[in-house]
Amino acid sequence: MPVDAITLIVGDEELLIERAVGDVVAAARADDPETEVIDLMPGGLEPGRLAELTSPSLFGGAKVLVLRASQDLNKDLAAEVLAYVKNPAPEVALVAVHAGGARGKAVADGLSKAGARKVACPKITKVGERIDFVRAEIRRHGGKISADGARTLVDAVGNDLRELAAAASQLVADTGGKVDDAAIARYYRGRAEVSGFTVADKAIEGQLADALEQLRWALATGVAPVLIVSALAQGVRGLAKVGGAPRGARGASLAKELGMPPWKIDRVQRQLRGWSGDGVARALTVVADADAQVKGGAADPAYALEKAVSDIVAARSTR
Repeated sequence: MPVDAITLIVGDEELLIERAVGDVVAAARADDPETEVIDLMPGGLEPGRLAELTSPSLFGGAKVLVLRASQDLNKDLAAEVLAYVKNPAPEVALVAVHAGGARGKAVADGLSKAGARKVACPKITKVGERIDFVRAEIRRHGGKISADGARTLVDAVGNDLRELAAAASQLVADTGGKVDDAAIARYYRGRAEVSGFTVADKAIEGQLADALEQLRWALATGVAPVLIVSALAQGVRGLAKVGGAPRGARGASLAKELGMPPWKIDRVQRQLRGWSGDGVARALTVVADADAQVKGGAADPAYALEKAVSDIVAARSTR
């Protein structure tokens, strides 16, 4: 019998679905390199076709049958599939892809009851989920990246999982596995909207040299000074909001109270470890002054921003 006689893939994230199908095919071909792969769609699946494909062949040989959109099977075809999985053919691996939800639920339930191995491929829609995906991709290729670095890559590349997966693979291959902000900037400066948030994060974390480097890069690639100072202000205000939250508040209740997603609160809480209350107050003054200067009060906005970044890093050490 093949590695898995029946596999049920549930979800609608295309990249994850293709990988799950590919894993089954790879496992089957590891046992038999001549394994035949046949893609089936409900619209082209005639009654009796499944029985024909799963019948023993005079020439032998393993098969992987990939049944796409199984939620769209009509009543008769669904019954045929569910009858088959009660007694699957020994040389055939059936992979059923189901979008999830109520449509065609009887098919998914029947496959599960028949002992199908289930693979979840839900749509990835949240920023935190994309960050987790990027980190998993980097690990998958033998590399390492921090949560902050993963967010930087998401900011640079965008939301498409295929592009993120390709970027992760390329970065690990070209860096030897240690993927940091400098590597991301080097490879994606041409396409990334270098956000002021990268500058802000580096400044808030006390990394003066990196913050100034990111600032100069952002300005050189056309990011408006007003957007950078806005990001600095948001970063420092985040410190003030999270730092001033009631002690003991956490999780969903804290996120609701502050109007911030949980992943961002976790990030700010880590950043707060290097700050005192006086330092945050000083940084708030710095960003207010910088805001006035880049909006017309300074002859050289770039210099005003460099000074603001330096002053924020200095404020971090204020005790």
